[in-house]
Amino acid sequence: MNTLSRMVRFFALLVLGFTGSALADYPERPVKLIVPFAPGGGADLTSRLISQRMPDLLGKQVVVENRAGGASNIGSEAVARAAPDGYTLLLGSLSTSVNASLFPRLSFNVLKDFEPVSLLATVPLMVVVHPSFPVQSIAELIAMAKATPGALNYASGGLGSANHVAGELFKSMAGVQITHVPYKGGGPALADLLAGHVGLLISTVTSTHDLVKTGRLRALATTGTKRSVVAPELPTVAEAGLPGYAVEAWYGVLAPAGTPRPIVDRLSGDLARILQSADGREALRAQGAEAVGSTPEEFARYLRAEVDKWAKMVKAQGLRVE
Repeated sequence: MNTLSRMVRFFALLVLGFTGSALADYPERPVKLIVPFAPGGGADLTSRLISQRMPDLLGKQVVVENRAGGASNIGSEAVARAAPDGYTLLLGSLSTSVNASLFPRLSFNVLKDFEPVSLLATVPLMVVVHPSFPVQSIAELIAMAKATPGALNYASGGLGSANHVAGELFKSMAGVQITHVPYKGGGPALADLLAGHVGLLISTVTSTHDLVKTGRLRALATTGTKRSVVAPELPTVAEAGLPGYAVEAWYGVLAPAGTPRPIVDRLSGDLARILQSADGREALRAQGAEAVGSTPEEFARYLRAEVDKWAKMVKAQGLRVE
C-alpha cells in the first residue's frame, strides 16, 4: 500500500469514526429549532407539535426559538451559519424557497447552505374576503378586478410570504391588476381584513378556517391541488375559475450544510415516526395540514422544485427586493 493510499484510508477511517461517534453521542444537550417567524402562525404551530413530541424519541428537549424578521431571512441565516452539529435546526417554509430568487443579495444559498432533513407537512391556503366585499366566487373576483384595474387590494404578511406569492401568482395567471398591501406579519394583515380595511387575503387554512365558520370572513376557494380536508365544501381556485392555479404552504426541517449524515438520518427517522403516527397526523389534520415525513433525498428534490417554480414566477412578475 503506497503512501497516498494509506492517507486516504486514514482519513476515511477518521471520518467514519467521527460520524459514528457523533451519532452515538447525539444529542448530548437540547436541540434548538429556529422558527423565522413571529409566534402564532402556521409555522409556529407546526414547530410546537414537533417540539412536544421529539423529546420522547431524541431523549433531549427541542427548544423552539422564534427569530422573526427580514422575510424569514434573519432566522434562516442564523442556521446557515451555525455549527453543523445537529443542535441548531431551521423550520423552513414556502418563504425559504421564494426568497432564493426574490432577494438576489442573500448572504446564504438556500440549496447549498442547508442539509434537507424532512418535509413535515403541506397546507393549502384559503382565499378569504370581508363579508361586506361584493363578490361570492373566484369568477366574480376576477371579473371585478378586470373591470376596475388596480382598484382592489390584497393583504400579505410581507414580501416573500405565502400570502404575497399566492397573490402575485393569482394576478399573473388571471391577468388582473390587484394592489399588494404588505404588513409586518400575517397577524396584522388578518386584523385589517377583519376590520374591512383591505378586501382580500390568501392565507393558510389554519389561520382562516375558524373565522369563516363563525361568519367573520367569507371564503371563496382553497388553493391546493385538491379540496381541503377541513373545508371540503369549498372548491379549489382551479375548479372555481382559474385552471392550473395551485399554491401550498409547506414546512420542513433543515440543518446547516455539513451536518453528519448519521445525525440527519436520525432526525429524519424520528420526525417520520411522529408524522406517520395517528396522533401526529390528526394534530396536523386539525390545522388543515397534511403530514408528510420524507427522507432527506425526497425533501431535497421537493425543495429544488419549489425554488425553481418560484424563481420563474418572480422573474415573470419582475419582483425583486434589494
